[in-house]
Amino acid sequence: MLKNYIANFKFIATLLLTCIGSISFAQSNIVSLSSTGKQVWKVTPQADVVNPAEMNQPNYNTQNWVAAVVPGTVFASYVAAGLEKDPNYADNIYKVDRTKYNRSFWYRTEFNIPVNYTKKKIWLNFKGVNRKADIYLNGIKLGTLDGFMQRGNFDITDIASRKQKNVLTVLVFIPKQPLANIGSPNYVSSAGWDWMPYVPGLNSGITDKVYLTNTGDLTIQDPWIQTKLPTNARADLSVALEVKNNTTAGQQGYIKGVINPGNIEFSQKVFVDANGSTTVKMDKRYFSQLMIHSPKLWWPNGYGDPNLYDCKLSLTVGDQVSDVQHIKFGIKRYSYDTVGHVLHVAINGTPVFIKGGAWGMSEYLLRCRGDEYDTKIKLHREMNFNMIRNWIGSTTDEEFYDACDKYGIMVWDEFWLNANPNLPADLNAFNSNAIEKIKRFRNHPAIAVWCADNEGWPEPPLSGWLKEDLTTFDGGDRWYQPNSHAENLTGSGPWDNRDPRFYFTAYPTATGGNKGWGLRTELGTAVFTNFESFKRFIPKDKWWPRNEMWNQHFFGPLAFNAGPDNYDASVNAYGTAKDIEDYCRKAQFVNVEANKAMFEGWQDHIGEDASGIMTWMSQSAYPSMVWQTYDYYYDLTGAYYGAKKACEPLHIQWNPVDNAIKVINTTHADAGELTATAEIYNLDGKLVNHYSDSKTIDAPSNSATECFKLKLSESKLNLALNKPVFASSSTNGDPSAVNDGNNGTRWASRSNDDEWIYVDLGKEEVINGVGLNWEDAYPKTFKVQVSNDAKRWNDVYVTNEGRPGEQQISFVENTARYVRVQGVERGTYWGYSLWNFEVYQGDVASEGLSAVHFIKLKLTDKAGKLVSDNFYWRGNKRKDYSALSTLPKVDLKVSSKTVKSDGKYYITAQITNPSSSVAVAFGVRVQTINSATGEQILPAITSDNYFSLLKGETKTIKIEFNADALGKGTASLKVEPYNNMIVK
Repeated sequence: MLKNYIANFKFIATLLLTCIGSISFAQSNIVSLSSTGKQVWKVTPQADVVNPAEMNQPNYNTQNWVAAVVPGTVFASYVAAGLEKDPNYADNIYKVDRTKYNRSFWYRTEFNIPVNYTKKKIWLNFKGVNRKADIYLNGIKLGTLDGFMQRGNFDITDIASRKQKNVLTVLVFIPKQPLANIGSPNYVSSAGWDWMPYVPGLNSGITDKVYLTNTGDLTIQDPWIQTKLPTNARADLSVALEVKNNTTAGQQGYIKGVINPGNIEFSQKVFVDANGSTTVKMDKRYFSQLMIHSPKLWWPNGYGDPNLYDCKLSLTVGDQVSDVQHIKFGIKRYSYDTVGHVLHVAINGTPVFIKGGAWGMSEYLLRCRGDEYDTKIKLHREMNFNMIRNWIGSTTDEEFYDACDKYGIMVWDEFWLNANPNLPADLNAFNSNAIEKIKRFRNHPAIAVWCADNEGWPEPPLSGWLKEDLTTFDGGDRWYQPNSHAENLTGSGPWDNRDPRFYFTAYPTATGGNKGWGLRTELGTAVFTNFESFKRFIPKDKWWPRNEMWNQHFFGPLAFNAGPDNYDASVNAYGTAKDIEDYCRKAQFVNVEANKAMFEGWQDHIGEDASGIMTWMSQSAYPSMVWQTYDYYYDLTGAYYGAKKACEPLHIQWNPVDNAIKVINTTHADAGELTATAEIYNLDGKLVNHYSDSKTIDAPSNSATECFKLKLSESKLNLALNKPVFASSSTNGDPSAVNDGNNGTRWASRSNDDEWIYVDLGKEEVINGVGLNWEDAYPKTFKVQVSNDAKRWNDVYVTNEGRPGEQQISFVENTARYVRVQGVERGTYWGYSLWNFEVYQGDVASEGLSAVHFIKLKLTDKAGKLVSDNFYWRGNKRKDYSALSTLPKVDLKVSSKTVKSDGKYYITAQITNPSSSVAVAFGVRVQTINSATGEQILPAITSDNYFSLLKGETKTIKIEFNADALGKGTASLKVEPYNNMIVK
């Protein structure tokens, strides 16, 4: 009987398609009320409006009101109107009177109902306000929106006038404080963070789109397309939606869907009670056409094409189209595991190594709109990233998700909670906004993980509520992560500049989470801008030296986590900077090194426990010198190119700790018959043959394959031998037994946790490791510390994985006289017992290498085609690159071709360091200059930068930018190697 029922149902569905196939399915006539068009909005403080009722009259005098930006914020409107000094520049934003904006404001506009609105229902739609607003039309209150995710869909059919202008007024309330978590949901960093200033008005305003639509009596609500993949050769789709009846009588209609590519059609009859709604769900059980064979799958960047489908849903009543909606979606299947207490993500059955960055906000005054998201996300694709972390859900625009879908960038999407052990003041408002967020964005294939809380766990009952919300409204198809840096994750940070070897050494320290590489959702470093950007926001009299104005842009105590002192030391390792231009120039090489090492260090441990890393941060919301890849003005810094190089899907790299050359394959396919080659060159560009090596290997998918190790000198000279030793206690022999050269003598402490032993090297030495040989009485947790006065100690190594026996511990070079092993927790009932304690000398020069030398790596396929290359600089004194300042000038040869197509310019340039050159061309920077202004053309996507050329080597660079960025000027290239810009 069931078989007959299904057959009859399919017949009816086919009949419906035949009957309504000839009807025209027009869009529902969306008319934007955005201020970017002809719509005029005004804004004024609520306190300045004496009689609000008068505002509801057409042609009300708003001459003293301020032109408003909608969507946007109150403060941004005042800035755009020229009533506040440029908040990006100097310390202007810190001088704004906050009380002027930290209050409620009225918005007002007038509009006509379009003459082509001939359908029965007229709707006024809001996509979001921050944080709360009362909405009025012609003096009648339509309702209250509470939270920036809550949508307002108001039936204004009987309120709006078709004959005269309609008056729309909106009273926006300031967010409740403190923003975290009492006032949530909101843009939490608006109250200031360690990367952006306090925003007057806390980004209150009409923060998302306002528009009109025209429909019939029945409307489509929250369409939802789920995709299941029994295999990658077949997709089973389900299409669900609510049909709402906006009348006092029962209504019958037809839902028709068309999915492309494939022209897949389906339809269903629906009846809805008066003022009611009904759920319609269509799937393969009754619609075999929703079982798609050989589907075009959505893949993340680096794993395949991010294919998208379009579903057009049309709702008809009689012979009239009542409502139409388009939904873009991707066919995909996410899966997850936590083997080894590490979260792993897979898509369409393929493991994905996560490479990406966290966003703080799209722009600190919410001025990022529309196509600008396309630019930002495209830059992430170009960096070979595959994920963006939407930190605390601070990016709320649909265009962000659209661009991530388009470019294959997965989203780690968060809700609006931050570590604080408190609850939102209005739990119901928070939860309703969470549900709205899920419904609004669940069709986006890019969303891979839903996360509840930044660096904390939601207070009860929120974690349970959010998990249930996601199960109900997203089908549980994506991973729910309660805490952004714990529960199968390896913590947060650090956020300051580190020697590249730090990222390869077990284990890079973090706050919270499990030990190890694992999956790290934020890890960063200060990233200084180029000089061209720096001078746009720092006044000339504050350029140099470092001062409080730098701190106002978060290079100082305001961004203490970024470690500006460490960053300074790294910059000056290239030779003490002489001025701000010299500092900015050298900083780019620090940016390249650190950001490349950050990703390569994690990739080096694929197959052990590393499953991915996201840099803090990958984009810039405010002009600053920290945590960015491209800067606020879209200048692509050395960090951008370091990350881009490291994140190549098929990549060759060097481990600076053990000198291993590895091939990293983060694609969905195995790669065979690859040849890895390493060559070392001195400053004069001459090859040092006896360090070269080459090997042919296979590189399986999702792996790090070791090819060989460079034969560079690594010292194991024991500086501690027979030097004075001191200990907190001794119960078995003299402490000097640990470094007397006799393996049969030992030191033992009392049975306490907090015991120590240190050696006095006699003078400051450069050291990079220790050798320890513990007896059965060992420390479970201990530290290796260094000092120059035996009073102030700095940790260079910390572990809670102590064990008996011999171990050699490496760390980044330190200059120190005293080296201490500090016990923290015993591994046994007894104290600590140590047979040997060695300290190893660092900075040992390899024979025949100049003070700074270069490592050139190449990876070719079996046809000899270059698949990946890489370039490093290395010092004999590992933290001293000052010898680069001795490089002589070189005369590069540049040729280029420019093509204009589809509103863009494309430049292809050939840059050559001639065979007759006197040296390696180090750190070549290419800029595209507008001849009319003399300024750099931004944004522009440049394929490579800060690259180096050996003698006789040529690099092809590709550049693209929008034609309107050029105006009436012409584009020229400025090509400068570091050699030619050295400040003597």
